[in-house]
Parts: sequence; C-alpha cells; structure tokens
Amino acid sequence: MSGAPRGELLSFRAFQAACPAGYQYGYGGDLRDLREREFSRLRGITYLDHAGSALFPESLLKAFTDDLRNNVYGNPHSQNISSKLTYDTIEHVRYRILQHFHTTAEDYTIIFTSGCTAALKLVAEAFPWIPEGTNQPSSRFCFLTDSHTSVVGMRGITASRNVLSVPIKPKEILLSEKNRLLAEDPNCTTPHLFSYPAQSNFSGTKYPLSWIQDIKSGKLCPIKIPGKWFVLLDAASYVSSSPLDLGVHPADFIPISFYKIFGFPTGLGALLVNNRIAPLLRKTYFGGGTAAAYLAGEDFYFPKESIAERFEDGTVSFLDIIALKHGFDVLERLTGGMEKIKQHTFVLAHYTYTVLSALKYANGAPVVRIYSNTDFSSPDAQGPIINFNVLDEHGEVIGFSQVDKMASLYNIQLRTGCFCNTGACQMHLGLSNKDIQRNLQAGHVCGDDIDLVDGQPTGSVRISFGYMSSFEDAQTFLKFIIATRLSKLDTEDLLQPSVPKLTTESVPKLTTESVPDDHSSFNNIEELSPMPHISDRELRNNFSATKTTVSWQPPESEVESIRAAVSETAVPTCRRAGSPIIVTKICLYPIKSCSAFEVTKWPVGNQGLLYDRAWMVVNQNGVCMSQKQEPRLCLVNPSIDLKKNVMVIQAEGMDSISLSLQENPGKEAVICESKVCSHRVKTYDCGERLAGWFSTFLGRPCRLIRQCSAMKSVSCQENTKGPASATNISLSFVNEAQYLLINVASILQLKEHISARLEEPLEMEELLRRFRANIVVSAPQSFEEEEWAEISIGALRFQVVGPCSRCQIICIDQQSGERNKEILHSLSAARGRKTNFGIYLMNQPLHSSFPGVLSVGSQVLPVLKEKTEIQPPTASEEKCSG
Repeated sequence: MSGAPRGELLSFRAFQAACPAGYQYGYGGDLRDLREREFSRLRGITYLDHAGSALFPESLLKAFTDDLRNNVYGNPHSQNISSKLTYDTIEHVRYRILQHFHTTAEDYTIIFTSGCTAALKLVAEAFPWIPEGTNQPSSRFCFLTDSHTSVVGMRGITASRNVLSVPIKPKEILLSEKNRLLAEDPNCTTPHLFSYPAQSNFSGTKYPLSWIQDIKSGKLCPIKIPGKWFVLLDAASYVSSSPLDLGVHPADFIPISFYKIFGFPTGLGALLVNNRIAPLLRKTYFGGGTAAAYLAGEDFYFPKESIAERFEDGTVSFLDIIALKHGFDVLERLTGGMEKIKQHTFVLAHYTYTVLSALKYANGAPVVRIYSNTDFSSPDAQGPIINFNVLDEHGEVIGFSQVDKMASLYNIQLRTGCFCNTGACQMHLGLSNKDIQRNLQAGHVCGDDIDLVDGQPTGSVRISFGYMSSFEDAQTFLKFIIATRLSKLDTEDLLQPSVPKLTTESVPKLTTESVPDDHSSFNNIEELSPMPHISDRELRNNFSATKTTVSWQPPESEVESIRAAVSETAVPTCRRAGSPIIVTKICLYPIKSCSAFEVTKWPVGNQGLLYDRAWMVVNQNGVCMSQKQEPRLCLVNPSIDLKKNVMVIQAEGMDSISLSLQENPGKEAVICESKVCSHRVKTYDCGERLAGWFSTFLGRPCRLIRQCSAMKSVSCQENTKGPASATNISLSFVNEAQYLLINVASILQLKEHISARLEEPLEMEELLRRFRANIVVSAPQSFEEEEWAEISIGALRFQVVGPCSRCQIICIDQQSGERNKEILHSLSAARGRKTNFGIYLMNQPLHSSFPGVLSVGSQVLPVLKEKTEIQPPTASEEKCSG
C-alpha cells in the first residue's frame, strides 16, 4: 500500500497493489457480471453485514424452486413414495454437509436444528455433566469470554445441573498455551466442556484451531482440574468465509447456521457431533420421530438407534433441508470453494483496514479506532470483519447510532452495537462490569440506539465482507467515511468551532479510475445535488404578520398563575425576558409519512391533534411503510373536511379519492394488530378501493389501514414525569409522542449553516416541511425550546418528553421525494454530532379539558427546566417524525 502513488489509494490499481502476495481477489471471472446476474437487487446498495447474514444468489432460489416444482416431497416419517424421496434426499444432504467439512459419516453425525443457538442449547442439555456433590470430581463448563450470547447462555442450563461455569479470557488461554498447563490427573474421566469461537463475531479474530487437539489430548487445559476435556467449536461466524477441515481439527461439537454461509434458508442450523461422544449424550424429552417404541400409560421409552433421529424432535424442516444441497452446489459453482472465498474476503478486509487505519485529521488524530487483535496480515488469524468507532478530531467517540444514520444516507448497510458479544465488547472498549450495569441503569439495553453514556461508547460499528462483496463495496464505504468526516467540514459552524481539514499528506484525493463504480453518486464526493430554489418571502411575510396581528397578552399575574398550574412538581422557572412566543403554524399528518395538512385552528383530543396519524400505509405483509422505504409517500396529499366528515386524498397523476371520517369498519373489515415502533395498535383495513389507489400510485402492493378507537397505542416513555404519566396517555400512529414542536429561530440558524455548505441557498419553507412538525413557534432565541420542561398554549397544557433525534427522512424533499444527504450531515455538524432537532410534547390531561382547540397566533408560555439538557427517550427505535 505504501508504494501506491499519493492520491490513488482508493483506485482499483492501488487495491491490486495492496493485495498480499499469494492471495487472489475474485474468482477468476468478472465479479461485476456475477453481481449483476445473481444480486441485481443490490444495485445502489452497499451491503456490509455478511457476519449478520450472507445474501443468497438468485440461481439458488431458481434451482430450489425448480426442484420443488419437479418433485413431490412428503413427510419423511411416512413410508409412501413421496416420503421416501424426502427421507433419501435429506440423507443425501447430510452427506453433502459432511463432505463440505471434509469428514464422513463414520466420524460425525449431522443433527438438524432451528439454528446455531438451538444447537448450543442441545449440547448444554445433553452433555454428560457430573454435578457437584457426587463421589467423583464434578464437571466444568468453560467458555471463552469472546463468545456469542448463545454460548454464554449455556451456563443457565449448567447451573440448573449444579455444574460450575468458568469464563476464560483469551489472554488466559493463550498464556496456558504458552506454559502448557497440564492436567493434574490424566486418569480421571470426568467430562468437561470447553467452548470457543473459531472466529470472533465481534472483531473477526480467528482463534487457533490447534487448541482442539491440544485440549482433547490433555496437552492444554483451560483450567487446572482433573478430567477429560471435550471441545465445542462455535463455527457459525468462521464457516461463512473460511474452510473447516474436521479431519484435521476434529472438534466434538460444531454448531452452524446455514444462512451465514449462503443466505438461504434461514431458521435452519445443524449440530455436527463427533461420533466418539455421541453415545454419551443424554436426553430426557422425546418428540415425534425419535422413539423406536414407547408406552402412553407406562413410563417406557426406547429411542431410535440413529443419533440424528434420536435428537431431531418432530418433523424436521425438510423442504429447507433440501434447499441446502442447492446452496452448497451454487456456492461451489460461483466461487470455486471456501478457500477462494477465504482469500477473496481477506483481500477486501486487508485493503479496507489499511486505508481506514491511515485516515488522519490535520492535527494527526486518527479518524477511527479499530478494535482488533491482529494487523490483518494473515487470513489464518483474521476474518473479513472490521470493528471500529469513528472519532472526532479531539479523539472523542462519535456514537454508533449517528454513524449508522449517516451510512443509511449512502445506502450502506452495516451493523452497530455489541453484536451479541458482551465479553468482546468489554474487552475492546474497556468497559468494566460496573460500566455495563451502570449503562443498564441509564436505560441502555442490548440492541437499542443509546450509543453513548456519559460520553463513553456502549458499542461500536462493524462491517463485514462476504463471498459476493466487491472492491466497489470497500471503495464506497471508505468514500463515505472520508465524505462525512474529512470533506467540506472546514466551513465555520454556526454553533461550534470549525472542524480541521485533512492534510494532503495524510489523505489521498479520491479517484475511481480503472474500475467503473456501480455507486455513481460517489464518483465525486464534492458533487451534492443542489436543493430546489424556493422563495422565503411568503413564509417571512406570514411570520411578520403573525407577530404584528397578535395583540392579546395575559396580565403578568395570569401568566404566573398559568405557569404555576402547569405542574405541581415542576419548578416554575421564568423564561428570560424577550418577545412573546407565538404559534405560527399547525400541521397534522392524517396518513403517516404522507404530506402535511396545514390548518389555522384545529381540535385537540386525548391523542393529540384530531386525526393526526390516524391512518397508515402498509405493505403486503402488513408492515408499516414510511418515507425511509418509500419516499414517494410524501407526494400523497390528504386533506380533511370536518364539515363534510370526509378525508380527500390526492396525488399528481391520480384521480382524487375520498373516505368517510366516521369509524365504521363493518363486518367485512379485517381487524388486526400492528406495531408502530414499539407501540401495539389495533387496526382495520380500509378496503380494496383505497388499497388499489395506493398500490397504483406507489407501484407496489400496499393497503391503507386505520387505527381502531377501541385500542390506542400506549407510550412506553420511561422519562415522563409529573401527574400525566406516559402510561395514562394513548398515541395514534406517531412514533414517540403526540406532538412535535420546532422553533422558527432554530430553523433559521440551521438554514444559514446548511446554505453555507450547499451551492444554492436552502429556503425556509422547504426546511420546515422536512422536519414535519405539528406545532411551529416563534421563540426569539434559537434552541431555547430545549430548555423547556412544560408549556401552556391557551387552556392546553403540554409536557416536554424529550428531543427528537432525527433520521434520514429529513433528507427527503417533501415536494419532490428526492434525497439530499447534506441535510443530515449539516444537522449533525451544527448540533455537535447530535441530530436532535425539535421537542416532543404530550398532553397533560389533569390540567386540560378535552376536547380543546389549538390555534395559530396563540401565545406559548413555557416553564424552564432545572437542567438545561433534555435526555432523549430510551426506546430502541429511531426518534423521527413519520
């Protein structure tokens, strides 16, 4: 890599020069042609989560469906012709799996499970443990701390068997390997089990396969205790990109998930069991197909002789098993085998690691912190996984949730968090046990988007390459990091000091010569789509008119009484002196993710603005569709006529369509339960006429559903305080709260920052539409709304729930449906790496009488917080306005 000319490190020529000697990229053909032929659905998408799941090629599905069309497969437990065909085909697949791992049925048995986790659970339940308190030495379950949750979870079963579990840190077993810790009594036969991953799913570190023989032979002991050691090799991550030869490395148990290898089928795994231990396994439950004979009225059961049939309770997923044969065949045909996949993916990871490690700010600070035990110099020690956190120029971690949001703007799909591997997360991020417990108390749980607690990261970012990954994928990812961290950030921020530029010595100019880039939008990161020019005059005139026409102001004594009445628990801190705060705009969004319906006066009920997000568009599977998946939803314009009691829906090129506001699903309507974020709602379908209209406009099967008034979704906010607790307040199809409020002054400050980064100025009205607020106010100072605890507007009282953390929807022009990535970039830069903009409000029903009315021109009276920072809601979903 060092020999590449400066300015060309992102070119294919530099990539080729960086390939370590002896390793080959691609499979001897045109990889781009393979991608186009087998993965056309990936056009414009950079998929970098192969450690999460591989992607299936189209020819696998075709071969499988052709097989199903040409054959009749019955239940393999029957004896008819179709059932016999199924049984024989499954046995053939078992042999095919054994062949893939370079072993035979003489040495190993294949037990099909629902996945790797189920295979691990089977081992924990069936292993011949000797508990504490017997006349012989008891068993131990040892596991490497760099293990998946499903391995660590085995200790729950061993504890119920009165067997001790012992976590082993990688450095401890490496030290034992160096010192060759021998067993105390080689004649003791107490069975112990040691589990470790062939490849860490967190960092991609490959642990020595030589441990298997050393531990089984007694040359190496995880802990100093007499007995006989067996080895469980967690191979789920490893076998997705590396060959495993069980003839050379004969582990006793090898759990795998097939979707990790070739993407389909999911929900199917296997446990490979060494036949030398298979007869020792114990089983209590027996399901259909496992019994040779049993009595219903007496405790008599005799298992089948075959180990596989003894442990495969019930009918196996036989059609999915049949798909495996085609998976192995297609993978071999496309790539030439696992050794070539190993080389191909390693070359990509090596190159990406090398360039990523070289990225520096002007002050010499690294752009990323990579979590790895290797230098990516050998595929025998490192898999195609890169785990890292992005840093700012001061060395502070930028939260993984922020990186994930930015990546989605570039159609890059990666993974964030701790990856079901808390041990590795603690080891690499330096998190103590107390840190993990403290984070839980702060509201952070596995899988959510709380990425920083007290400024410290709770997880990281992971990219991983697979057999069909390409140089363009690596190039696109690296361009994304440079574009978001090191390009165009020298413009002065409105709210913080400017960010240093890259030095020319530390970062090359981008070039894509030699290889056409499928992701053409990245060919020049300096080129960002200009926003359409919309005049500010109308909005400014309206804003000025509002300020001059509103004349009513309550007497100071009334102001104080209102402030005091907002909450009995809040401290009624007076707002700083200044111009009155006025409501300048009110919008509701009758259909979630569709266009706004602007009003000057509107009824307010227990759920918020009447009919706000009362309807929702869902796909053919009943899953909510938002602008994230279907930006053209913003072009659908619903309007409500309260006098006529109808909603009219319009869109360009479509005849308008209307439906009654009266909730009357009728006997023919389908009542079902749906989920919006984490909220459960009861809905009914609005019928074929509306479904046909939306399907025609969006060009995909979809339906319109409406929330039933009989069951409203309940907010799960945990940080709601005061008399109106969130558990007593219902929601419509909103994401987090009943209202979203933004401040015109905050929009103006953000507008100036964004316009400085764009070639053409961005107009106010367009920004207002992008942030999809219910209430727009004219507070004199920008972002002073973030200091509010509660507000009153006329007779209505609202509690501030927290800030709205924005997602990629703000990048969508609400009049055209076009995306512009710069909006979220600018918001992040302007807000100090956060994407908070606007605040969530909830009704305070004990201080408000419903129904009420919210009007443009009303004065807003806030109660300030004691603390000046609003803590974001602790839900796991993105807090964006739909």
